[in-house]
Amino acid sequence: MTEDQLLTAVLALAKNLGWRSLHIRPPASARSTVQGDGKGFPDLLLIRGSEILVAELKDATGRVDPRQRAWLNAFEAAGFPAYVWRPADWLWAIPSVLLGH
Repeated sequence: MTEDQLLTAVLALAKNLGWRSLHIRPPASARSTVQGDGKGFPDLLLIRGSEILVAELKDATGRVDPRQRAWLNAFEAAGFPAYVWRPADWLWAIPSVLLGH
């Protein structure tokens, strides 16, 4: 399962479970549309009712870079769950989190 396939699957499951979702695609050109501290922002922002969580998606061997880790840590420090999800998480961990929140 690629990162894009995981993204598609997570977005579909989240929608079916009543989560609102945001995924920002990287810009098509070399010029970034991100300003401020946006670089490294998690792949997914999910909201359902009063619950908010973020997730960084990676393929089986992908690494979380320092800017991504800093964002995940910032969300956790603010009291929001922050996850790194990989294809191996698809069968159990991801559904568990999305159902349990």
